[in-house]
Amino acid sequence: MTPRDAADDRPGDPSGGSRWSDLDRPPLNAAALRRALVREGQLWSGVEVVQSTGSTNSDLVSRAAEGRATEGAVLVAEEQTAGRGRLDRRWTAPPRSGLFFSVLLTPGEVPIARWGWLPLLTGVAVATGLARAAGVDTSLKWPNDLLVTVGGEERKAGGILAERAGDDGVVIGVGVNVTLREAELPVPQAGSLALAGAVSTDRDTLLRAVLRSLSDWYGRWRAAGGDPATSGLQETYAAGCATLGRQVRAELPGDRSVVGEALAVDGDGRLVIATREGVREPVGAGDIVHLRPA
Repeated sequence: MTPRDAADDRPGDPSGGSRWSDLDRPPLNAAALRRALVREGQLWSGVEVVQSTGSTNSDLVSRAAEGRATEGAVLVAEEQTAGRGRLDRRWTAPPRSGLFFSVLLTPGEVPIARWGWLPLLTGVAVATGLARAAGVDTSLKWPNDLLVTVGGEERKAGGILAERAGDDGVVIGVGVNVTLREAELPVPQAGSLALAGAVSTDRDTLLRAVLRSLSDWYGRWRAAGGDPATSGLQETYAAGCATLGRQVRAELPGDRSVVGEALAVDGDGRLVIATREGVREPVGAGDIVHLRPA
């Protein structure tokens, strides 16, 4: 695990030019982030910024297991060398080109059966925070991809990964491409906030907005006992979900697939697909492909 660089709290480090090798991508100001986010009685209990690590999710899961992290811990990396997405896909990006962070949540009073809403809740919070701070229209691809429009084309700019941390915790990782240029995209289907015309790509501002939005939605959801309808989460997710109303192919475990129209997200967070045979099939896990109209 990479220890936090002491230079994180300073605006610049004249002895370490690598941190300023790309002037369009200044380092995060860890001290300012802590001042803005860590408050008595609020969710976020600590914000740590590391220069580089394999995976913030793996690090925070380990810390939670060892009793070295409490609810509200936020771990941010300027660079991830082994970032992971859903289905163990790899997430790579140049240093300081995006937001790469994980948070630890322990929603003990919420029934475990409703914890599956946490990645969807995070998607709503991230999309809301980025829309406000970056001025970019965002949408969600079920279950937890963040989409933006670049040149009239729908592209993935971010993703979310939730992992259990012991018996009472969940670590949620978020990766968002902020300033990636066209030549830096890992695949042609990827995008970034900058390519989508963001009015601001200041990562300090964006991270504060996302974490405040996440705290707000998490508080509503917990206050409602995790009920997605009462908290407004289910309705808000559906309103911002680009998958609903589309023809999709769900690639399921066991080499099975389902093709049909995505109708709704049910009370368990599953995607309900109306198949060509007239069957409504709820999908709880799988890879969703948006199909182009015939």
